[in-house]
Amino acid sequence: MDSALPVVRRKRKRRRGRANADPFVNPIDSPNDSAPTPERAAGALLWWAAAGVNFTLGERPFDHFAAPEAVSSRLRDGPAAESAPPSRPAAAFAPRASAPLLGAPAQAAAAELAAAARDLPALRATLESFEGCGLKKTATQLVFSDGVPGSRVMLVGEGPGGDEDRIGRPFVGRAGQLLDRMLQAIGLDRSQVYIANVVPWRPPGNRTPTPEETQICLPFIKRQIELAAPQFLVCLGALSAQTLLGVKSGITRARGSWYPYMCGDGREIRAIAMLHPAYLLRSPSQKRAAWADMRALSAALR
Repeated sequence: MDSALPVVRRKRKRRRGRANADPFVNPIDSPNDSAPTPERAAGALLWWAAAGVNFTLGERPFDHFAAPEAVSSRLRDGPAAESAPPSRPAAAFAPRASAPLLGAPAQAAAAELAAAARDLPALRATLESFEGCGLKKTATQLVFSDGVPGSRVMLVGEGPGGDEDRIGRPFVGRAGQLLDRMLQAIGLDRSQVYIANVVPWRPPGNRTPTPEETQICLPFIKRQIELAAPQFLVCLGALSAQTLLGVKSGITRARGSWYPYMCGDGREIRAIAMLHPAYLLRSPSQKRAAWADMRALSAALR
């Protein structure tokens, strides 16, 4: 009996330690622990997943804020470039000559730069160099467009997700696969449409873009619509419909209705609000409404 007492005490102590674990501390970062065990490594992965990290970019940690040019070289050169630690130039540690634009100044700069773009390649290049939106610093790359410019139909979503951020094209994840099937149902594919997002950089953790981020990016997507010159504009999701069409109601009420969209050059485009494919994945019962909207688009095309 006496030999069993230490075992019971050890078990109680272990349970008490688990109950008092801090959920806001990464289990692999505890200062009292030595080498990580497989159990602690698995706990760390779960902790990062709960924090919104859903894929890795490499084997080594990297500071995306300190040396953005090193990020571009790593993405360009691939995993082989990770054999040595990334080097940071001395300029990365020096204070910047001027602070990045924020708020109203960033919106004004975005409007001026977007208006100066004469074609879609120039607009893309402008976005690549634009520093007025903080989302650029946390995203892997710009997600500009997919499909064919000049198509009769242009679809505009809300913002890139993890798959889009990694690949660099909009609607390539599960929601994009559903969108492809929706288009195929009315005889269309990506070679017959043009696809973009209101916000071209992925928000951290796939959160909804803030109103400030949306307003900063708004001149660029409006100019992108003008340069793509579609006959029909499809706004996928509440944020897209509210930002581009001025819709005040929720997307379940706004969907299926036609709205006039006025371009900056005075041209009017017929626009329709639809449910976002990601919403349909969460609410399959709404697919009937989405099918009715796709049929309305098909009828308009005919």
